[in-house]
Amino acid sequence: MLYIGTAGYSYQDWVGPVYPLGTKKTDMLELYAREFGFSEINSTYYHLPGWKMAEGLAKKTPAGFRFVVKAFQQMTHSRDAGEEVFVRFAGALTPLTESGKMACVLAQFPYSFHCGQENRDYLRKFRELLPDLPLAVEFRNQRWVSQDTFELLKEEKIAYVCVDEPNLKGLLKPLAVVTAPPAYLRFHGRNAARWYDHRASYERYDYLYTEAELKEWLPRIAVLRERADDVYVSFNNHYRGQAVVNARTIRDMLRSAGI
Repeated sequence: MLYIGTAGYSYQDWVGPVYPLGTKKTDMLELYAREFGFSEINSTYYHLPGWKMAEGLAKKTPAGFRFVVKAFQQMTHSRDAGEEVFVRFAGALTPLTESGKMACVLAQFPYSFHCGQENRDYLRKFRELLPDLPLAVEFRNQRWVSQDTFELLKEEKIAYVCVDEPNLKGLLKPLAVVTAPPAYLRFHGRNAARWYDHRASYERYDYLYTEAELKEWLPRIAVLRERADDVYVSFNNHYRGQAVVNARTIRDMLRSAGI
């Protein structure tokens, strides 16, 4: 199954470009789910999720809808979360797992998460502490891209997250790799000028892909579909609904190409 969606759905600057004028935040998910089959939940990076939040997500979406839940920042960035945090995080997602709407946990590590033995061991620990949830890992540091890493992820049943991001030194290059289900691709935009030099975080993702840029990914997405039952394609260039524009475009392109 091919799922196309965006990194989040609840943005005030989507009112007008995406949602009808006057749309309340409480109504956004239901509107979003009329068109797309999955969404990433980013709020869980900033604070641990609660049972009621997950229950609400499950109730507001139709059967077959999926959620990718971003790991809490203590689990990926400061990496000082104890076992209790992992247990609370997983337990809160029970309504999504029981409803069949849990796609995977997304562990997005920062550039400073270097490829070394200590961090390879941390990936094993991460997997051990979330034994019952599908897990996908996104690296920001190009040094992780190696056959050794892919073998580690396969061994631990962790999905590798393919990315499209600015062509800057040290960042990951475009690759179609599947190490465990599901296959996963995230588009961050190619705003190289604002990737590091920005005042507000949204500036980094202020980018609209051209059709030519999206077309580059069609053969790679075809590879992902051949190697995995489920493929998730997410757009994180969310500023003013650009992610929705690009999600619609690539959806149409994939249909036309029979992918």
